[in-house]
Amino acid sequence: MDNILNQPLRRLARKIRTNARWVLQVSWETCPGLISGLIIGKILNSAMPAALAWITRGLINAIVETSQQGLRDLTPIVPWLVYGLALVLINALLDFLTENLSRRLSDRMQVHMDMQTLEHSTRLDLSWLEDPDFQDIAQRAKQNTSGQIVGFLTEFFNLFSNSLKIIGIIIILFAIDPLIVLITVPTVLPYLWFKWRQSRARFTKEFRRATHRRWANYFSSVLTNRRYIPEIKLLRLAPLFLERYRELIRTFIDEDRHLHMRNLLGNFVFALVFSVFFYLLFARVAWLVLEGSLTVGDVAIFAGATKTLRDMLISLAGHVGKIMESTLFIENLIILLGIQPRICSGVGLTPERIRGRIEFRNVSFAYPGSRRTVLNNVSLTIEPGEIVALVGKNGAGKSTLVKLLCRLYDPVEGAILLDGIDLREISLDYLHQQIAVVFQQAAHFEASAADNIALGNWPGLSARRQVEEIGRLAQVDEMIRDMPDGYDTMLGRNFGEYDLSGGQWQRLVLARGLAKKDAPLLILDEPTRTLDAESEYQLFSEFDKIATGRTTLLISHRFTTINLARQIVVLDRGRVIETGTHQELLEKAGYYASYYELKERHRQLRGLMRL
Repeated sequence: MDNILNQPLRRLARKIRTNARWVLQVSWETCPGLISGLIIGKILNSAMPAALAWITRGLINAIVETSQQGLRDLTPIVPWLVYGLALVLINALLDFLTENLSRRLSDRMQVHMDMQTLEHSTRLDLSWLEDPDFQDIAQRAKQNTSGQIVGFLTEFFNLFSNSLKIIGIIIILFAIDPLIVLITVPTVLPYLWFKWRQSRARFTKEFRRATHRRWANYFSSVLTNRRYIPEIKLLRLAPLFLERYRELIRTFIDEDRHLHMRNLLGNFVFALVFSVFFYLLFARVAWLVLEGSLTVGDVAIFAGATKTLRDMLISLAGHVGKIMESTLFIENLIILLGIQPRICSGVGLTPERIRGRIEFRNVSFAYPGSRRTVLNNVSLTIEPGEIVALVGKNGAGKSTLVKLLCRLYDPVEGAILLDGIDLREISLDYLHQQIAVVFQQAAHFEASAADNIALGNWPGLSARRQVEEIGRLAQVDEMIRDMPDGYDTMLGRNFGEYDLSGGQWQRLVLARGLAKKDAPLLILDEPTRTLDAESEYQLFSEFDKIATGRTTLLISHRFTTINLARQIVVLDRGRVIETGTHQELLEKAGYYASYYELKERHRQLRGLMRL
């Protein structure tokens, strides 16, 4: 991604134009009415400074002429006063109108771009979200990119308005003395170049510190996350993490200070040069008045118009610099939105009925960015309605097999078939509707107990009666009714006041996993990992009801769970090494038998320790 920083100036300028067109196109498609109103308002507003300067000149000349004639009649002056008052009122109205339209446009674009970014992120695969390089891309895109788009639009319209104002002022000054324009305007070109260099430097700095910003966010999150706090306190890690956070922030501050000093010096030099030019030109205009070539009104116009021109040129350079900077930052969002999901729905088949026959055919897999093969040439067939347990050490590939079946990833080699159809040909949404799953690291949603169950089949499970039925099936109904507000109890400490223990959360997660009662595939990854003996017994007493008619995959290290399976598949280092029933595998006296014997000795040892 660093190539954007190393591009030649011409190519970078082309990139800026491309990004600017993209923003303007998206903005026009989102709110054409607001943009049209802003353009009209800015055009009218831009004519005001020149018109006001011309009226001021007419007013002063009328006053001087009347005074020289020795008259005390306001009649020649009144029209200029009326024109001036009308112009000031119109200018104020236009300012209020354009400000209102700008705020509405900002609000609309902020919401639109935030929604577009979130929607796109939800379409990306798990493999992208686990990629450190992608995390840097996302970090850059999250650095107020929506604000950069709004800032770009604001600066663009200000640039448009100021450019028109400058043209009007230049016309007036050119009428007074063309030399003024020929000397004044070129002085801003070095300042524009300086602003561009500063914009590029700011972008480069933020681009390259993306990983460090993620580390800073990580330390901040760890120090304020209640799940980490107990260990942080007991292990006295707070000073260590605070110091690492402080070092990162100190680096940011030092880099920013250097950039701010360069900006301050450049601004001061330009202001100094322009001021010298201004007073030299003022002396020339004064001399022309003494010669009789110009009027006193011309002097007044020169003083006001030149100051206005100077301010507008400075402002123009600032707008150009900010636009360039914003378009560079917007590139981060364009890169993010340009990333496409690796997993597609293929032809998008939606079979009328899924029986539940699963076949892994020579499946090999390695996680993106990793050289280690997690699954190696796995072949396995599971018949409809069969209950199969996946057994093996941690890292053997059990959970990976389940993630492939859910199409969170695609195999590197081989194919997975459901009722004889390659998963890659089935509609992804349809496939996910056919699977009820409980993952080992399941989410704890900040929501009511009822919603935590209903989210497992949202929005199909909306009626309270249906939710309570699932609660009874999953043996959590009594637990929930003992909560302060029953099924309406808000769970989690971020927004509520009631939290659950690890085992209670696991029971609720199981209920959510069972919310798809009609799903033909049921996957339970370590379903009893944090359950006590009583909760485990209650679950298994209802297991026949839960698994009947479904193809069920169980992943567990507990033999109370494994014994529910009709077939056991043993994996080791990404390969299937044994299959059979519990008794058949014991008789083989292989890996499974050794594993079972080890677990039995461990269970007996725990029993002795309790004595």
